[in-house]
Amino acid sequence: MDGIALLTVFVLAIFVGYEVISKVSTTLHTPLMSGSNAISGIVLVGTVAVAAHTESTAIFVLELVAIVLATINLVGGFVVTDRMLGMFRSRGRKDSRENREPQA
Repeated sequence: MDGIALLTVFVLAIFVGYEVISKVSTTLHTPLMSGSNAISGIVLVGTVAVAAHTESTAIFVLELVAIVLATINLVGGFVVTDRMLGMFRSRGRKDSRENREPQA
């Protein structure tokens, strides 16, 4: 594909992605974040696998940047998901794991 066709696909993907995400109801955002975290994890593993077989230094640097960005995306996704799930916890307790009493 030539550059114009790739740019066209990229712009259309941005438009379609924005339209799809903006139409999602708020009750589905947490499951969607979990799904996108799984996809980010797959991208991260794939990037590491490709970087392991690279012979060019310039391409390796680009892959290293991609690994860093994918890691930031993955960790950020888990932080956002945790905060969103925290909204559903009762206000009297911070975390159900912290407030469990030992069974006698």
